[in-house]
Amino acid sequence: MRALVHEPRRPQRKELEHQLSRARIDAHFVDDDLLGSEINHLRDLADDSTGIILGGGADFCGRIRAIRQAGCTNPLLVLLDQRKASDIEAALDLGADDAISWPVRGTEILSRLNSILRRAHGHAGECVQIGELTAFFDGRDPIVSGTRISLSRREHTIFQHLVLNFGKVISKNAIYDAVYGMSADQPFDKVIDVYICKLRKKIAATSASGYHYIETVHGRGYKLSPPEDAGAAHVERGQARPKGRHYRPVRA
Repeated sequence: MRALVHEPRRPQRKELEHQLSRARIDAHFVDDDLLGSEINHLRDLADDSTGIILGGGADFCGRIRAIRQAGCTNPLLVLLDQRKASDIEAALDLGADDAISWPVRGTEILSRLNSILRRAHGHAGECVQIGELTAFFDGRDPIVSGTRISLSRREHTIFQHLVLNFGKVISKNAIYDAVYGMSADQPFDKVIDVYICKLRKKIAATSASGYHYIETVHGRGYKLSPPEDAGAAHVERGQARPKGRHYRPVRA
């Protein structure tokens, strides 16, 4: 999980940096003078997999309003100084997706952002099962044919982006932006092909069928999909109506 974080107050920022690092959230902190430009950059990337964490402070309402008026639809979590019903109501009414109060834990922030993100993509449950592959939305490595495979942080970011958009073609540029969009270190886009190749090898080496599950759609990008003969994909969606021929609910 990547996050754009605004918390100008030094004591809160230091503690927040510690908590987010422990939760393995790739946090990019910005100050007041750069918040607007970073929000516009995030909007232009059209990458909704990056969360926004906004410190409470005196004018959190104005900042929430500015973020949404800028057209940025990314998951937005507000950290309030006190748990006051009026502040929570104001944050949610202005466009925040969730609000919690200090003291905060990085693991709770991660869980809340993941919940917002997966529901925005139509996934109600904690995981999606695609043939032999089980992918989790909470940061756990995937399970293939009953065996968990270990992914690097970059591999996991790419895999998670494909999972959230299961069945859809995702361009290489969109994947690149999801991984490196806010990073000062931006390698050539060929690196995405390298990571895709690594993911395919790990999945194929573990799957009973030998299938890699990541399809290349020439001229358009990549798509996570089951093999034609692997049967239906299982997607846990709560009470949502199943969509498409590869979907049916997972039963516990």
